[in-house]
Amino acid sequence: MPATIVQTNDTPFAPVAVDPVTLDIIENALKNARTEMDATVMRTAMSPGIREQGDAFPLIADAQGRMVVGQFGSFIQGFLDNFDGTIEDGDVIWLSDPYSCEGAISHNNDWLVLVPVFRHGRLVAWASHFGHQTDVGGRVPGSLPTDGRTIFEEGVRIPPVKLYRRGEMQRDLVDLVLHQVRMPEWCRSDLNALLASCRTAERRIHEMCERFGDDVYVAAGAALLARNRRAMKELIRTTVSEERLTFTDYLCDDGLGHGPYKIHCAMWREGDRVILDFEGTSPQSASSINFYLNENMLKMFFGIYMIMVFDPQILFNDGFYDLVEVRIPEGSLFKPAFPAALSCRTHALGRLFDILGGLLGQRQPEFLNAAGFSSSPHLMFSGYGADGRWFQLFQIGFGGIPGRPLGDGPDGHSLWPGFTNVPNEFLERYYPLRIERYETVADSGGPGLHRGGNGIHMTYRFTGAGTIAIHDDRWFTHPWGVNGGKPGARARKILERADGSRAVLANKADDIRVGPGDALHFITWGGGGWGDPLARDPDLVALDVRRGLVTRAGAEAGYGVVLGADGAVDPAATQARRDAMRAARAEIPVFDFGPDIDTLRAACERETGLPAPRPPAAA
Repeated sequence: MPATIVQTNDTPFAPVAVDPVTLDIIENALKNARTEMDATVMRTAMSPGIREQGDAFPLIADAQGRMVVGQFGSFIQGFLDNFDGTIEDGDVIWLSDPYSCEGAISHNNDWLVLVPVFRHGRLVAWASHFGHQTDVGGRVPGSLPTDGRTIFEEGVRIPPVKLYRRGEMQRDLVDLVLHQVRMPEWCRSDLNALLASCRTAERRIHEMCERFGDDVYVAAGAALLARNRRAMKELIRTTVSEERLTFTDYLCDDGLGHGPYKIHCAMWREGDRVILDFEGTSPQSASSINFYLNENMLKMFFGIYMIMVFDPQILFNDGFYDLVEVRIPEGSLFKPAFPAALSCRTHALGRLFDILGGLLGQRQPEFLNAAGFSSSPHLMFSGYGADGRWFQLFQIGFGGIPGRPLGDGPDGHSLWPGFTNVPNEFLERYYPLRIERYETVADSGGPGLHRGGNGIHMTYRFTGAGTIAIHDDRWFTHPWGVNGGKPGARARKILERADGSRAVLANKADDIRVGPGDALHFITWGGGGWGDPLARDPDLVALDVRRGLVTRAGAEAGYGVVLGADGAVDPAATQARRDAMRAARAEIPVFDFGPDIDTLRAACERETGLPAPRPPAAA
């Protein structure tokens, strides 16, 4: 049964007109409140994933649960549709179980706090924040087993419960949950941070209502949603064809030796609505790479991509959701059946942006991005320090951002603008390790008129014993290039033991023991290139070489640029080299995926040092 909202005042809000100046003030006040929510979490959380990297996502929604400002789209409707209980003034909801909210959050590590905002007996808004907890119990430190078979291995599952009931905190409930985790102090602090963030938004909403009136505030939210709908309706009409377009990409493996997994999506327009249909996507995996994809979340991803590519000035919100229809087959990688494992869904989440980019740019290749986000590399490191105390690290790494219509992809950066790296000083201060190398990998970005961003080579030298786990993708398939751009390089992980021996590690692996003197070389993928690399300014290529982003050999092989002994461009040799390369190549494709799957499989062990993944088995 859906949730029951208990309101002691049944007077409807008056449908008032909001003048443009007032609307602008309220819009920017909401934006600032969202920023303040982020700042509150960053200053009060303890885990490095949230405090240092920003792996937490706020939103402010209207009374119906539609996001007015935020980032990931509203997850409130999925909760409201599945919460068999009442929502009253003073209540605060807490949950982490994806299956209890239609995938509104996607694995147990994401703790979600929801605060209904009541005024004078009426619900006027929602404030919400969710963030990734470093550990929520389960079979492995970090709660993200790469080979997990069910969600029961992935830590404590919190169904929608009341953290506060009519203003009174349920302390026994918190104590019960924290008893199941390895880092209770961090989890308690992070939970308090998420709640404090929502309280901050709640105060700002009350202030706006006091200043402008409840009716004006509610009407302004509706106006912002309606404005977004009008803008998205026009974008969809002008950029999405009635012709059925399709795109296919792959997840490399599942951590159990099977792969690649096919992600297939078709897109077309029917009137004002766009259809996104994932029929043809691989069945769910036996491991934890499944991504229980909430339809509203995908609608927001679609909207974010449309807006950022075609009209970045639009404030995105949930107003356009009725213009997008999402079809996901039951039992597929994006709609697994309970109790399928979900903890490592991050690879599929990242690949969705490559899929959307491949679909939305086909009619207008000048707006295409290459492949780049591709995954969200994770490293976990845990154990007991010299003082006997348990330590635990969860760190998100970055690869190369794809080449874009407007320029080169950034090197070693997150596609999410709010994400940042964990400072090396923080890592060395709190964990038994040293960072010996943190640099871009020359030539890893795909050549192009606009170069794909390079991946990162980060070397961790361990000074104490512990256990590491690695989560990454794009080690088997390449991040593809577009409009003549070339694919980016693939990811690699190498463990160099203190005795000098070296081993290539799988990109999805748990329970790897390390000791003092061992070094992990954590190398991420590069972004694909955009446009014909033979059209890139030779002087710009020479500058890339001087900066260490491209090697001399890479300049010649990828861009046809020949450099003299002094590093300057040799114009005559460059012209001759480029003429020869143009004469030898075939027609320039829109997409360059690199070798096909069969070729990659045949060459896998020789090129990567790892056995080729076997075709996926049924879950």
